Amino acid sequence: MSPKNDGCAHHEDDERHKLYRHVAIVIVAPIVIIAIIIFIIYLVLRPTKPQFTLQDITLNAFNISTATTALSSNLQITISSRNPNARIGIFYDKLDVYATYRSQQITLPTGLPPSYQGHKDVTVWSPYLYGTEVPLAPYLAISLGQDETAGTVLVDIKASGKVRWKVGSFVSGKYHLNVNCPAYITFGNKDGGYAVDPAVKYQLVARCNVDV
Repeated sequence: MSPKNDGCAHHEDDERHKLYRHVAIVIVAPIVIIAIIIFIIYLVLRPTKPQFTLQDITLNAFNISTATTALSSNLQITISSRNPNARIGIFYDKLDVYATYRSQQITLPTGLPPSYQGHKDVTVWSPYLYGTEVPLAPYLAISLGQDETAGTVLVDIKASGKVRWKVGSFVSGKYHLNVNCPAYITFGNKDGGYAVDPAVKYQLVARCNVDV
């Protein structure tokens, strides 16, 4: 190859590299700018996670079968969420609520309707939670019997779902939301296998633990 042709090849390579750099800048620059804007918005607004409160529980049934160590429960809860942010709205895209005993789920998840929560707003839900003949591990059945004898059982009301933040017209991506509300239930005479009489309502007003 002649020196002239070799110089042309180098020139073409340089032009090609410049083109690649230009394309990379055009693609990456908007992404970086958007990321910086989102980061600045986050630093300025600092979204605060919602505050959940378990207000009450109405127990319609809480029955454990001594023969099969299976638990049947029927309860209605009232749970509220407050948006503490003055400039940020919250979309609850999906939220399932259920009850657990010593980390074992004892009711089916009940889905709450998707909703939007404005600045400083409070949302209240009153779902029913059901669990029919839910098998308990033998050691859990023993623990439940001991708790009944002691007179108090700790049941955790949990919520799990997805939320999004809204600032003006900007809406963030989805964030996972986990809520845990401890509820101490007082047990009386369990004649007939029932731990509580039907339709016993417990006023709690207990603050829940929230992770986003």
